[in-house]
Amino acid sequence: MATARAYTNIALIKYWGKQDPQQMLPYNSSLSLTLDQFYTETKVEFLPKQTNQTADSFVFAGVAQPVSPKITRMLNLIRQAAGWSNFARVETENHVPTSAGLASSASAFAALAAAGAQAAGLQLSPRELSIFARHGSGSACRSIFGGFVVWHAGHDDQSSYAEPLLATVDFPIVVIAVLVDQRPKKVLSSAGMQQSVATSPFYPAWVQTAESGIATMSQAIAAHDIARIGQLAEANAMQMHATTLSAVPPFTYFAPMTLKIWQLVQEFRTKGLSCYITLDAGPNPKLLCAKQDAAAVVKKLQAALPQLQCTICQPGPGVAYRD
Repeated sequence: MATARAYTNIALIKYWGKQDPQQMLPYNSSLSLTLDQFYTETKVEFLPKQTNQTADSFVFAGVAQPVSPKITRMLNLIRQAAGWSNFARVETENHVPTSAGLASSASAFAALAAAGAQAAGLQLSPRELSIFARHGSGSACRSIFGGFVVWHAGHDDQSSYAEPLLATVDFPIVVIAVLVDQRPKKVLSSAGMQQSVATSPFYPAWVQTAESGIATMSQAIAAHDIARIGQLAEANAMQMHATTLSAVPPFTYFAPMTLKIWQLVQEFRTKGLSCYITLDAGPNPKLLCAKQDAAAVVKKLQAALPQLQCTICQPGPGVAYRD
């Protein structure tokens, strides 16, 4: 038995589209920042064979749920590596809105991979653990690590992995997570990726631009240049969403409130606040800014839109094991 906690990450250079959906290999590399406010905690217990359990079981927030194919896939990988055939009991508490573009699957499968490997007695390196996590959800490989993280796209199972770029973030960057809508999104990420890859005429340019953005973003991080990091992240996000708007048929993850917040962020910048927006596959924006500006940004946002829920997130840790 083992319990692990993993935190969500927000991609600054995003992954959007799989060249191999079975192996979860992306078309382009990506770069993210792990956050300290949203997390998943998962306990995995491999049961003795003499028990009456005839299949894996899954309990989410105290309620028994069907075991999804992705969970089964992850557990089978762990069993294969350990040389086991024991069934598992998985219990999960998710402190992230699910399927709302806040990387709940990243923290969920990073925690499952870590807890399952530990419970099975596997001695995995962080790189190997990131490869395991990738099989559950691509972005989960990044949540194995804290701080700024790079996921190398690779060309096969072993060359597609994440590693820390800057594990200890020693400059005052923060992310303000803005909850516009906590309901599950209508177009799941996997379906949205497939549609963008198959039909958007902009998709090849997206891959090329995103891949080249890794080096530029890495330089901005090394320079501790928060404004440059924000500029690059905002541009990358809008380039990704251009592939959804240009797909056939077109679709979007923007909500009316999302667009209003983007407009406000642009206005804040004209008044001297260094604030930038990024957005994954969901309506909930994440705003990048310096720590000293965060309270002012939240105050202005909530003055304009009083119903908004804002959470100020700092750089978070990598996966950790719990007692």
